[in-house]
Amino acid sequence: MMEFFERGGIMMYPLLLSSIIALVYIIERALALRRRNILVPEIISVVDNLKSERDLELAASICGKYEGPLPNLVGVTLENAQLPREELREVLQDQGRQDIRDLQKGLNILETIAAIAPLMGLLGTVLGMVNVFAVIQDQGIGQTSALSGGISQALLTTVTGLFIGIPVLIAYNYFSSKSENLILDIEKYANNLILKIDRIRKEGNGAARESEQKPAEKQ
Repeated sequence: MMEFFERGGIMMYPLLLSSIIALVYIIERALALRRRNILVPEIISVVDNLKSERDLELAASICGKYEGPLPNLVGVTLENAQLPREELREVLQDQGRQDIRDLQKGLNILETIAAIAPLMGLLGTVLGMVNVFAVIQDQGIGQTSALSGGISQALLTTVTGLFIGIPVLIAYNYFSSKSENLILDIEKYANNLILKIDRIRKEGNGAARESEQKPAEKQ
């Protein structure tokens, strides 16, 4: 392994470091973006079964037991359920901006590594070719072993940079797409929650008016 790195030249070390960083973030994102971790089934069930103000209190207590974007959004929405619909939507959007950032954490690093890994390989190629021309200048073109060493360095770094950049770019696109889909699902459940709260509020107001009208009719 050390011989391989020595043949590739100094640029093999930043390439190795970038590959380790990319691997760490790929594993972390693969675990963090599991659908069940984000779209908690218990929270979804609570939102789908909201029917009365009593259910709102139960839902708030259940949300407090979980962490993540969806439980946080649902919990904040339930805590501010007394606000008008537009204000409630603004509160939800503000909270969403904070929580949804967690879904995209580390993606900018993967994007950066996917872009710079081939460039670092290209830099290694340039350095290798510089060595080749230095050998030609000093010893002429007859020193094939010395020339092949510089060419080998150039090829190794290029291949390594592409070998890192291509899979990291694929991982970045995959996790970006997955996080965007999860965000859309969270927005769907959040909007559904606002509609249910609005309906519960209207039903409560209607029941209150009926109770006020009945004593008046008796009089």
